[in-house]
This record gives sequence, C-alpha cells and structure tokens, in this order.
Amino acid sequence: MSPPPKLLMQNTVSVEKRLLKEAERLHENMRHLGYSMNECLLFAPQTLRINELKGQKNAVLLAHSYQRPEILFGVADFMGDSFGLSVNASETKAKTIVFCGVHFMAETAKILNPQKTVLIPALDAGCSLAESITAENVIELKKKHPNVPVVCYVNTSAQVKAQCDACCTSANALKVVEAMPGNEVIFLPDEYMARNLQEKTKKKIHYWNGTCIVHESFTADQILAYKASFPDMKILSHLECTPEVVALSDLAGGTTDMYNYIKASDAKRFMLVTECGMSDLLRARFPQKEFINPCSVCPYMKKIHLENILEALEKEQFEVNVPEPILSRAKVSLDRMLEIGK
Repeated sequence: MSPPPKLLMQNTVSVEKRLLKEAERLHENMRHLGYSMNECLLFAPQTLRINELKGQKNAVLLAHSYQRPEILFGVADFMGDSFGLSVNASETKAKTIVFCGVHFMAETAKILNPQKTVLIPALDAGCSLAESITAENVIELKKKHPNVPVVCYVNTSAQVKAQCDACCTSANALKVVEAMPGNEVIFLPDEYMARNLQEKTKKKIHYWNGTCIVHESFTADQILAYKASFPDMKILSHLECTPEVVALSDLAGGTTDMYNYIKASDAKRFMLVTECGMSDLLRARFPQKEFINPCSVCPYMKKIHLENILEALEKEQFEVNVPEPILSRAKVSLDRMLEIGK
C-alpha cells in the first residue's frame, strides 16, 4: 500500500530541507574557494549520504590534504599529512577506516590497525615514489651498505617498509634520520628529499633515485620568475622538490609545516610549491591571505571522488589487506616512526 500523498509531500519537503541545509554547510566551508551555492547543492546528496553511512557503519574517513575540496570539507573526519593521518589511524575507535589518499597510506592504516577494515575508494590510486622501489631493491642496498640503518619515507609499499629500520614522513624525516645509530643512513626512495636532508645532517646519506611526479616538475627558473613578480611573497616548498627549488624557499618541509608557518606568519602572500590541493585547503583556512600557486596536480590523489567513496561505503568494497609476516615487520618501522615523532 502506497503512502498517502500528504505524507509523500511531507517527506519530500523534509528531504529538500536537509539537502539545503547540507549545501549551506558546504558553501560556508568552500565559498572562499569560489564554489557557488548551486555547485554545493550538487554535492549535497552525496556528502549527506556518505556522512549518514559513516554513522551507520561505525566508519571514520581520513583524507590527505591533496584531496578534492568537497571531500576535505564535506566528508572528512580527519585531514592532514601522512604523519598526522598515521596517528589518527592508530588512535581511531571506528570499526572501518575509509582512506581518501593513495594506496600506501591505506596500507599504513591497515598495518597500524590490523583488526579494523580499511577501505580505499580507488584501488588504482598509486604513487610514483612508492612504485619506484621494491623490497628486492632494499635488500640489495643493504648488502651494498652492511650494518647501515635504513629509513624509508612513508611513500613506500608495506613490503619495502618491512625491510626497513624506521619509517618517516616529510614532517619528521630529519628527526628520524638523526635518531638512527651510527654516522651513515640509507634513505629511500626519494632522491631529492635525501639530498635536501643531507644539507641538514652530518650523517652520510645513501639514497635511491625515486622522485615524485608532482614535485619534480617545479624548477628554480619557475620560482625565480614568480619571485620577480611578487617580491614580498613567502615561498614554501615540499621536501620532495629539487634542492635548487628548496634553496630559493623560505621554508622547506611537509604540508603541516606549511600550515604552521602560514598560521604564525604576518606575511600576506604565499606561494606553495606542492600539489594544488594544499592551496585549496589553506585558502579556506586563511581567507585573508593570498596564495600564488604554480600548481601541479597529483593524478593519483584525484582518482578519489565522492562517487567512489559512496560506493566503497555502500558495498564495503576495495578492502586493503597486508599479509603476515609483512604486516608485523612493517609495523616495527612504523612504530619506530611514531615513537620518534612524539
């Protein structure tokens, strides 16, 4: 028996009110990025449903800073860099973790939460750095440099982490390198980050030749051209950039370092030499400041969108698993990172 027309009309009005309220919430968070109310109305049905499903399924959604604004401001419970999200993953009480990032990040969450279900909305969200090195490559490096501790950047597979003494992120890389015993360290897979760290430590760093397709695209000539146009601008670059770019920067570090620098700075204009999504996040956080963005998009991060997040939650699909003994061995390197990073 169908509901009476009056009840149907009431239900329709109720849904429309909820969608309008959701769109208003999105618009308040995203208007500084140029999103119109009409655009937010298009996102509202999906963000509303995703947030409902998170409650029903006891799920938490972690989103890297490079994600799309409608994800960061619409459905994310936690947002930030790899280190911050690693901590969030290790502390969450939720039964299910939906990781809006790339595959190695979801693997990291699984390693730190082996008893939880970890979902990634797009299985093909990879990483040029993680794909640049294998566990076999690490074994060969260790043979070449016996008894030298191995530090791996978090942008690596679980198999690679399992061969390393400690993991690190761009936020704590120097701290982890300095904490290793001896005067030498093997650092992998990012060549540019290793070379940038070498400028800050007396330890001898042996590095791999991996690079990030986003950060290797920035050049010193590009930075100099922007500096000529905006001489009062502060330049914040990621440690994955070339040493030549880092040398021209007021700050070189991770995305959290950039956020903290901008929050504490009296400067009004900044250039972020990193993935475009970070500028979107900071424009919303600091609408009174101006951001000049040379902008390079990570094609892997942008594989995540509201549609496949919703599908992953509804179908509980694309689960990420790490088999033993790789999980236990990789966890040693991650636990070491978390211990050093406290």
